[in-house]
Amino acid sequence: MTTIITADLVLTGEGLTGPAAVRVADGIITGVDPFDGPGDHHLLSPGFVDLQVNGCDDVDVANADGADWDRLDALVLAQGTTTWCPTLVTQRLDRFDAALERIQRAMTRSDAAVRPTIAGAHLEGPFLGGAPGAHRTELIIPIDLDWLANLPTHVAMVTLGAEQPDAARAAALLRDRGVLVSIGHTSATHEQVEDVLDAGASMVTHLFNGMTGLHHRTPGVAASALTHPTAAASIIADSVHVHPRMIDLAFRLLGDDRGVLVTDAVGWRAGTVGPVRMELRDGAPRLADGTLAGSALTMDTAVRVAVAAGVPLTRALRAATANPSRLLGLADRGIIAVGARADLVALDADL
Repeated sequence: MTTIITADLVLTGEGLTGPAAVRVADGIITGVDPFDGPGDHHLLSPGFVDLQVNGCDDVDVANADGADWDRLDALVLAQGTTTWCPTLVTQRLDRFDAALERIQRAMTRSDAAVRPTIAGAHLEGPFLGGAPGAHRTELIIPIDLDWLANLPTHVAMVTLGAEQPDAARAAALLRDRGVLVSIGHTSATHEQVEDVLDAGASMVTHLFNGMTGLHHRTPGVAASALTHPTAAASIIADSVHVHPRMIDLAFRLLGDDRGVLVTDAVGWRAGTVGPVRMELRDGAPRLADGTLAGSALTMDTAVRVAVAAGVPLTRALRAATANPSRLLGLADRGIIAVGARADLVALDADL
């Protein structure tokens, strides 16, 4: 049976078009056709893809089990996200196994429930650098290449510090295993960032946050990423982590293909991010000393904030859909096109 979904605007690989009718059969897009309109929806976008979710509301990914994953399904899907990466922050190496096993069980649930897809786990640490942010510094350790080589196959992404002595080797090792490598929580030099990008890293994690910024004599990590020809950069667009003018500046430099919106959301009502304690204060989760510890952001809000900051609508939507999909190697989503998965989100005129 074919389902037809109509909208005044539809985001395809060529940009916004419409009015248009999207035909879907067995969960796959079978056609995108002109339509006289008006459509049933204002705007139809591919489902959002979030590379960094530490938790949501009252659930911390690090401790989630059983029905907690059903709760996460509902919370993630409600913000338009149809594919996501549960994220584990820095902790002792021997603590990762149990959390990764729980994530794997959540990924392989066999019931017929409608839920967002877990693309794989994102390990943000423990091999970070000199800008730890809310990560516990005593748990940040030198890169263990053997440990990385034996990670389970459902680890989809690793964030590491570029100043680590084995960072380039780790990036190459992980890239060869099909893992997305990102540079983050780092005070590395421009040359160190370039070396790790050349070795296999593809992006930097939450641009401007947890890294050195812009300086006219010493380009920091942010400048190195923004001026690199291919490196992507994720941004927490909640107007707390990054000022709207800097969001605008970043996307002007990143263009259509290199910008990525992430939430870096945490279970702020749970009060934990792995081994870190935090509370919601002044618009974001924070440590007792005020250090930001993730966000309370949703992906639909991230798109709205980016557009309000001056980012063109098509560029903001691609940063939430096609760009993260491509970085994860998921060619079957993030785009509205014949043959793609029918992971779709409808937005009104206020996004």
